[in-house]
Amino acid sequence: MAEPRFLLVRLGALGDIVHTFPAVAGLCETFPGAEIIWITHPRWKFLIETSGLASQVWTTETRSFASLRKTIKELRNANWDAAIDYQGLWKSAALPYLGGIKRRIGFSSRTIREAGVPLLYTDKVDCTTIHIADQNGELSLRAGARNPVAPFVLRISETDDHGIRDYLEKLSLDRYVIISPGGGWRSKCWPPERFGQLSKLIRDSFGLRCVVNYGPGEDDLALAVGECSGDAEPVPYNGPLGPLMALLRNAACIVGGDTGPLHLAIALGTPAVAIYGPTDPIRNGPYRSNAIVLRAPNVATTHTRNDQTDPSMLQIQVPEVFAAIRQCLGVSA
Repeated sequence: MAEPRFLLVRLGALGDIVHTFPAVAGLCETFPGAEIIWITHPRWKFLIETSGLASQVWTTETRSFASLRKTIKELRNANWDAAIDYQGLWKSAALPYLGGIKRRIGFSSRTIREAGVPLLYTDKVDCTTIHIADQNGELSLRAGARNPVAPFVLRISETDDHGIRDYLEKLSLDRYVIISPGGGWRSKCWPPERFGQLSKLIRDSFGLRCVVNYGPGEDDLALAVGECSGDAEPVPYNGPLGPLMALLRNAACIVGGDTGPLHLAIALGTPAVAIYGPTDPIRNGPYRSNAIVLRAPNVATTHTRNDQTDPSMLQIQVPEVFAAIRQCLGVSA
């Protein structure tokens, strides 16, 4: 019997793709010889390739009509056993639908936030689990996987590993803590001023400097962390994904909110302290790890994207986060 050919759709973003890997690993475990084509945004092609879970990674830009037309044409010119939409948005569900794939697996309306999207699926899955990684696994089960999720390993090239080690050596950084103050929406970000205070506490108490990882549009956050860190001298870092993965894997600990670099670091096995507010760690938190999760009690979960820090994030104080880092590093009080 011929091995199946699956189309997977997960366009972005970083943390969401990391939370899709366990479900795709479950699919690969059952169908080791299957051809798996993963469609994503060009920005995340490298990340998916490091997982080794896809036979090919196709990219498309959903804001470009020419790119979408090319992708749909390629889908129509190939034979597929099934498509799995792990994203659950109109833009992701439309690709296998317009590509003429007969069997299209996705979430039911109980799980999806955009109304009407399940109309484009032939198989609508009512999820019984809570964490998004496990919900993704339920889609893999519907496609025939024996287990919903399975372990996976992200590969870091020797070039990236040696490059980041040379970078750290020049800064005389042997052991360090990574601070990740960003998070896409500012409402789920802990104030950068508090990260700065935390950086000073870490330097004064443990003798460790912090590396402040920041992404596009987050320069102001990195600057604010540095300005509020006194003489702690945190190192700002904004590098490509490959070296970032090496940096994350070699860190003693990472502390950040519900953000892609945090989930990536956890997938690489780095100890973590996760600061949560408007998003629910039960659904979107660290997956199957020993990460320490901090969240104020009785917080209302919301995915509304605001430019101001959510009040729930302000309830988490610097001493509480510092105590969690101490625990994470295995240092007694």
